[in-house]
Amino acid sequence: MILNSEIRLKKGIVTGSLIELQNSSLIIINSSNGYLMCRYLNMDVANKFGDIAAIVTGVNNLEEALDAKIVELSDKAKKLGLKIGISGRKFLNEILKENL
Repeated sequence: MILNSEIRLKKGIVTGSLIELQNSSLIIINSSNGYLMCRYLNMDVANKFGDIAAIVTGVNNLEEALDAKIVELSDKAKKLGLKIGISGRKFLNEILKENL
């Protein structure tokens, strides 16, 4: 099953996608400036393309991804001053608030 959902945050609207796999789910929440992803996706590739990205782990749905703490950030996200340990929701609101 694939679920796409519009999510309203303080600073704007993002699109959440959840793909159910055999043993877990692939989760990505995309904004106009960057994205939040689960560990299934690769930070090396995000860095290669110069993306603003963050990884959360141990999440099973979009709401858990928003509430989870960031465990890894792309190089570009770090340059913006974002920090590991903030919530996925805070990360997305931070990257939405600026014209990056």
